[in-house]
Amino acid sequence: MASLPGPDDALLTSRSGRVKAARRLARRASRAEHRLFLAEGPQAVREALAGPGRVREVFARPDARPDLQEAAASADVPWHLVDEAALASLTGTVHPQGVVAVCDFLDVPLAEVLAGEPRLLAVCADVRDPGNAGTVVRCADAAGAGGVVLAGSSVDAYNGKTVRATVGSLFHLPLAVAPDAAEAVAAVRAAGLTVLAADGAGEVDLDDAADDGLLAGRTAWLFGNEAWGLPEELAALADHRVRIPIHGRAESLNLSTAAAVCLYASARAQRR
Repeated sequence: MASLPGPDDALLTSRSGRVKAARRLARRASRAEHRLFLAEGPQAVREALAGPGRVREVFARPDARPDLQEAAASADVPWHLVDEAALASLTGTVHPQGVVAVCDFLDVPLAEVLAGEPRLLAVCADVRDPGNAGTVVRCADAAGAGGVVLAGSSVDAYNGKTVRATVGSLFHLPLAVAPDAAEAVAAVRAAGLTVLAADGAGEVDLDDAADDGLLAGRTAWLFGNEAWGLPEELAALADHRVRIPIHGRAESLNLSTAAAVCLYASARAQRR
């Protein structure tokens, strides 16, 4: 077990070699090369430390939460005390949350996700906004989904904004990255899941899908890009296109809100 740092330990600065190495992970190319990323904030670091072998090292202010220090010590994860400037250099936020962990990539092959026979899956195709992607991961976790797939040209799962938007859920459920969205949808269907494309012009109403039992089986929701939705050729691969009813005057729902509605509708149907 690693020992806790003492009050007299020198603080690392932004010029420290360890801090500089970690700071390079703000660049996607460096993350991909080393298969490492930064997770910021007490919640994310707590969830990262809860699983074995996920965290390489932690950088923290001296006033960081003692329970996180103890968790790092129990896991034999190095805990580096840093000054305010060093911490700020590792974060993408205006007000750093006091602690940042260097973590190993979490994604696994899609085949491994499907081998777990998930009853509920979220597939994001060409989702570009990191906040939306992270929120979909968080919603999928909350709804009890068995995994998330970032397909096509979706945003990097380890982008700092994406990681923050998951609020720790990135560490809770399997994640797959699939460069070819059409191949991913085909693999999901071949694994026995019904693929439902979330589509504002879909032929099936979400409420009717729930009433008719369509949502009760093993289901994968397919979500498209924030601006232009799902390409016709990709939506055509789904078993059904499902629209969320709009009862007021709003033109549509944003992606992460629509994902929450759809995933919870399935979760509710599967638990009846």
